[in-house]
Amino acid sequence: MPLYEHVLIARQDLSNAQAEGLVEHFSTVLADNGGKVVTSEYWGVKTMAYKINKNRKGHYAFLRSEAPSAAVQEMERLARLHDDVMRVLTVKVDAHEEGPTVQMQKRDDRDDRGPREDRGPRRERR
Repeated sequence: MPLYEHVLIARQDLSNAQAEGLVEHFSTVLADNGGKVVTSEYWGVKTMAYKINKNRKGHYAFLRSEAPSAAVQEMERLARLHDDVMRVLTVKVDAHEEGPTVQMQKRDDRDDRGPREDRGPRRERR
């Protein structure tokens, strides 16, 4: 079965429980249509680069799924019709990465560059 990664952005005025309920709802839609959700992560409320439907922030959620294309199309269709979902992005991948996504890792775990003095002098800005 094909592998997919989905990112959902929900309205900012939802509670955390309601946003996580949306993830469960769309996981159920995939399961009902012959797919399964491998992992899901709730990334929390994040500020967006630009306004979407007069909202500056949104609840972000991430899903890794293994599903036929018909199940993914049905999930995307229902997400577009749902009033609380502002955006959905689905990407087909060759393989799922192991472990948590970069969004869920601590900043210390991501920053493997070392202290500033080990990296040399700063460049001058113009």
